[in-house]
Amino acid sequence: MNVKNIYTGKVVMLNLETVALPNGQSVELEIIRHPGAAAMVPMKDDGTVVLIRQYRHAAGGFIYEIPAGKLHPGEAPLVCAARELEEEIGYRAAKLELLFSIFTAPGFADEVIHIYLATGLMPGKQQLDHDEVLDVIEMPLDKALAMITDGTIRDGKTIVGLQSVYLRGGENISET
Repeated sequence: MNVKNIYTGKVVMLNLETVALPNGQSVELEIIRHPGAAAMVPMKDDGTVVLIRQYRHAAGGFIYEIPAGKLHPGEAPLVCAARELEEEIGYRAAKLELLFSIFTAPGFADEVIHIYLATGLMPGKQQLDHDEVLDVIEMPLDKALAMITDGTIRDGKTIVGLQSVYLRGGENISET
């Protein structure tokens, strides 16, 4: 495999990689390398889910999401999830349970997001980064699911996380 770095930024690296495919063909691929991320579905004991409405320039404005953040070098996904939960929405969790680890766009990127269920929520201290513009939104899980159905929620990790929690029992999930 031949790798030519095209760009290295604060979040991603873009490489031009010449690879041999399983069928024997050799191709040149543009690959985005990303350190990975952790996201969480914060569920209160009463079945309320905590989302954020965050400004995302690439998406053209504000979108609804579950809290998430990029892994620091050498940081475990669970540690990242706990850190981002408090930084973004001002809650700590008694329990973080891994739901899934998903590829975001495997056709051209290696980013993996580890999605956790956060329960036993307790007040913490919100500490937004200078580039984070968001509102914390709390609503019943069924309302969040309806926002997926009507096209209001379009973020992939959020859809996967919310639907996974619903399939596991939704409003009946609490810290155990």
